[in-house]
Amino acid sequence: MRYLVQILGATLLAAATAPSLWAQAEETTTQAAAAVASGAGGRDQAPDFVEHLVDLALGLFGISGTGNTWQHYTIAGFILVLSYVLRRVVTTFVFGLIKRLSARTESTLDDELATTLQKPVAAFIAVLGAVMAVKALKLSPEADHARVYVQTIAFAIVGLWLALVTLNTIIDHLQAVAKRRDLGVAAFMPWIKKALISLIMVFGVLLVAQSLGADVKAFLAGLGIGGLAFALAAQDTLANVFGSVVVAVDQPYRIGEFIRIGAHEGTVEDIGLRSTRLRTPQRTLVIIPNKTAAGEAINNFGRMPQRRVDQTIGVTYGSRPAQIEALLRDIRELLKNDPEIHQEFITVNFLNFGASSLDVQIIYFTADPDVRKSFVLRERVNLAIMRLVESNGLSFAFPTQTIEFAGPVAQRMTAARTSQPG
Repeated sequence: MRYLVQILGATLLAAATAPSLWAQAEETTTQAAAAVASGAGGRDQAPDFVEHLVDLALGLFGISGTGNTWQHYTIAGFILVLSYVLRRVVTTFVFGLIKRLSARTESTLDDELATTLQKPVAAFIAVLGAVMAVKALKLSPEADHARVYVQTIAFAIVGLWLALVTLNTIIDHLQAVAKRRDLGVAAFMPWIKKALISLIMVFGVLLVAQSLGADVKAFLAGLGIGGLAFALAAQDTLANVFGSVVVAVDQPYRIGEFIRIGAHEGTVEDIGLRSTRLRTPQRTLVIIPNKTAAGEAINNFGRMPQRRVDQTIGVTYGSRPAQIEALLRDIRELLKNDPEIHQEFITVNFLNFGASSLDVQIIYFTADPDVRKSFVLRERVNLAIMRLVESNGLSFAFPTQTIEFAGPVAQRMTAARTSQPG
């Protein structure tokens, strides 16, 4: 242990007394990257920063050699242990302090970020420690070449993870704020999140491919050549994407609203890049392309301020005018005194002489647009109207017909009735 501490002390002393070491490390790293891109590497390339520190520290104690010694493996193991300790310190103490400080603020975004970023940061420290431990060893050209690729992919995965969880937390927070403030953009936050995550994934893959030596520019140029064929093949998909943009900008409906698009009606369950999903009253799922939703007339029942009730009742022709007037007066009084009925428009009138009834038309609006509450209100009002009809001595009419016979037919029917006994 004492020997190891001496090695580490010499390493830190060498790092402090070598002002040109960082410039040398940068130059050697650039040379290593060029060697990897050209397929070269191994013994002929200059050592990187970590390997240079290890060689310098071991050289101060007269330890030399072209291969790995037990001191190299000891230092690599110590780096792994140090990275583990650092990860525990960061996740336990540093993030603990950040969470305590964020708990004092009014916003909840910092609390959510402190929770979601803890695992990606811990993974970054673990990957960094593993990479530095491997760099402390003398590797063969093939192993060093593979190490560069694995290192690039590992850091790319951690970086993408960090970016995705940060974006996901921020958008979820903004969606919760939009819902709490009843903003129209709340319904389209899932669509925005999907689009941004897709863009980050595409750019992340392209950057990783570029760092691994792939010719991304040629790939993008090839996409430009085949762009016309792709556009023709995906014209329906592009039309649906543009339709989703129109829906997002115009906001004719939101998730949770009951709408009718063309011949389909139902509750909006999801608004995606390609389609809108409706849950019908029969509990079936209807998927409507967004280009259809953008071009069709949309009837949004969820944004009705009130619900209209229009019904006609019929009383018998034997009713007297005074009874009809009293019934109209009582129904008007009933509707005006009901707090669940919108008072701006109420009409009760004797309008028609029907084929078998005297028709009274009743029109009013419910104060609450909820369909279930409107059904309860209509039931209560209809029962009250039945009581008013009965209290005024009237009866509801139902379809009846009276047939009168004249001439020989009437005479024969009269004679038949008189000839019957009793």
